[in-house]
Amino acid sequence: MKRNVIIIGAAGRDFHNFNTFYRNNEHYNVVAFTAAQIPDIDGRKYPAELAGSLYPAGIPIFAEEDLPRLIREMKVQDCVFSYSDVPYHRVMAVGAIVNATGANFILLGPGETMVKSTKPVIAVGAVRTGCGKSQTSRRVIELLMDKGLKVVAVRHPMPYGDLVAQKVQRFASVEDLAYHKCTVEEMEEYEPHVVRGNVIYAGVDYEAILRAAENDPDGCDVVLWDGGNNDFPFYTPDLCITVVDPHRPGHETSYYPGEVTLRIADVAVINKMDSADGAAIQIVRENIAKVNPSAIVIDGASPIKVDNPEVIRGKKVLVVEDGPTLTHGEMKIGAGTVAAQKFGAAELVDPRPYTVGKLSETFSIYPNIGTLLPAMGYGEQQLRDLETTINNTECDAVVIGTPIDLNRIIKIKKPNTRVYYDLQEIGYPNLSEVIDDFVRKHKLA
Repeated sequence: MKRNVIIIGAAGRDFHNFNTFYRNNEHYNVVAFTAAQIPDIDGRKYPAELAGSLYPAGIPIFAEEDLPRLIREMKVQDCVFSYSDVPYHRVMAVGAIVNATGANFILLGPGETMVKSTKPVIAVGAVRTGCGKSQTSRRVIELLMDKGLKVVAVRHPMPYGDLVAQKVQRFASVEDLAYHKCTVEEMEEYEPHVVRGNVIYAGVDYEAILRAAENDPDGCDVVLWDGGNNDFPFYTPDLCITVVDPHRPGHETSYYPGEVTLRIADVAVINKMDSADGAAIQIVRENIAKVNPSAIVIDGASPIKVDNPEVIRGKKVLVVEDGPTLTHGEMKIGAGTVAAQKFGAAELVDPRPYTVGKLSETFSIYPNIGTLLPAMGYGEQQLRDLETTINNTECDAVVIGTPIDLNRIIKIKKPNTRVYYDLQEIGYPNLSEVIDDFVRKHKLA
C-alpha cells in the first residue's frame, strides 16, 4: 500500500523534495504540504501541471499549525521536514508534534535530493540567513568571468506567485524582474546579479531549471548555485563554499540545516570580520575546525559604502534592512546599521510606532527585530505598507541597507542613501587561489 505523506515546508525546499523524491514515486501518496515562514502561502495548491501524473488534482497547502489535525484526518504515516534556517530545538519540537500524533518524522538528505549537472557546479551556501552568500557568489562569478568563462547562476527558490508560470525563470535584465512580478525578497537576490551583466535562473522545478541553465543561449561553462537561507545545495557540487557569520557565533552548529552546509564545505568563509568581536571570530574558527577540519578557511570582510554620507552624518535615521535577515535570520545588525554607525548618525529611529498593516503583523510575529525596519515585500499590500511606514516615520533620513534600489519600486519622500557591500578577502588563502585550482581541475582554461 502507498504511504501517505505530508511535506512540511515554506515554498522552497519542500517543492524540491517532492519533485526529486516523491513526484513519480508510486510507493508514496503526498496528501498535503504545510507552510511556515512565508505569508499567504497556505490555502493554495501545488498545481497539477507541476505535480505530475500521479496528482491530477494537485496537492493542497495548509498552515503548519494544522499539522496534528491533518495527520489524523489524512491517515498520514510520514511527515518530511523541508525548510531551512531553524534552531535544532524548533526542528525537534515539530518532530515531537509529528511523533505524538503517530507519524514518522523524516529529514531527506543530499543523496536523495541533489541533481547532477553536466557542467561543473560551484555551490555557495551559509550557516544562517544573512551571512553574506550573495556577495560571496558575486565574487566567485567575477573571478570566473575574469578567466573568460561563462557563468550561469541558479538561485534557491522563492516561488511566491503563480507556481506554473514560475516553473523556470530566467533573469538577464532589471526589466525581467518586473516581467516575472518579483517580490522585494526575490529582487534582493536577482537584481545584484543582473545589474552586473550576469544571467540568473530560479523557479520551482530545479531539474528543468538546471537543464535550461546548462543550455543558456548566452553559453554556460560553470553553474553557480546561489543558496538560500542555510540550506544545502539542490545540485551536486564540485566545489562547495559555506559562509559563516561571527555576529552569530555558535549558530553554525546549532541551526538546521546550516551545520550540514558547514560539514560538507570544501571552503569556509568567515565573513564580516571587520565589524565582529574578536572572541566571536575565535568561536566560529574553533567550530569550523571541530566539525570540518579539512575545510580551507578564508577570512573575509564586508566593507560598507554609501551613495551620500552627508545624508547620514548627524541625522536621526531610519534604517531599512534586508527582510529575511531580520525575521527568521534573527540578526540584530545589518549593512544599514553598520553604515549608520560608520558615517556618524546621531540616532537610529524606532519604526515600531509608525508601522501599518502587514508591517505591524511582521513585528508582532518577530518581536525581537528592534529598532530596524525589515524591507518586507512578499506582495503588493506588504509593499504599500512598507512605503507608508517609511514615510510615516519621524526621521531626518532613511538608510537603505537592502541590496536593491528600493526607490525604483516605492516612493520614499525623505532624504535617503543606499548602502553597498562586497566581499573582501583578508590575506591568504583566498578565493582567487581556490578558483584557480577549480579551473585547472576541470580543465576550463
